[in-house]
Amino acid sequence: MTYLIVNAVVSFIAALVLHELGHYFAARVCTVQIKQAGFGWGPKLWGVRAGGVEYQWRLLPIGAYIQMDMIALQARPLWQQLFVLGAGIGVNLGLCVVTWGSLFASLNLALAIGNIVPFYQLDGWKSGMVIWRRMFGRPSPLVEWVFTLGGGAIALALVVRAVFNF
Repeated sequence: MTYLIVNAVVSFIAALVLHELGHYFAARVCTVQIKQAGFGWGPKLWGVRAGGVEYQWRLLPIGAYIQMDMIALQARPLWQQLFVLGAGIGVNLGLCVVTWGSLFASLNLALAIGNIVPFYQLDGWKSGMVIWRRMFGRPSPLVEWVFTLGGGAIALALVVRAVFNF
């Protein structure tokens, strides 16, 4: 039993970190500056600055993030913006295929699918916002609110279906 718990925790952390590394390297390829990279949420426990990036370890080891220069990202062509935003999902899908049949593959698949859903601040939501803004040529508060609330409704429906199995 201990082996399963350790495997799940290590696999989850690895999937999160590799997801964020996908964003990190895609941003570097597109010359978008990375301001901060972190593991976890909540108060900062430890941090170091290297190569112009502040790396942080936070209290709750539940997530990971890359903070980019959003003005620089938004100045890139649409395909580069979507490449950077989708790189984490691409890494998770690739790892799922390579490690098919393992717990690690399942966690990578779940992380990829979860990030495709247009839920606020996830990759699917960010990509949708980039596309909507490009379609309208500017931010449109009504469209962005409808998209955000619609994404929340989709995410809630998926959670309810998974929890109550109907």
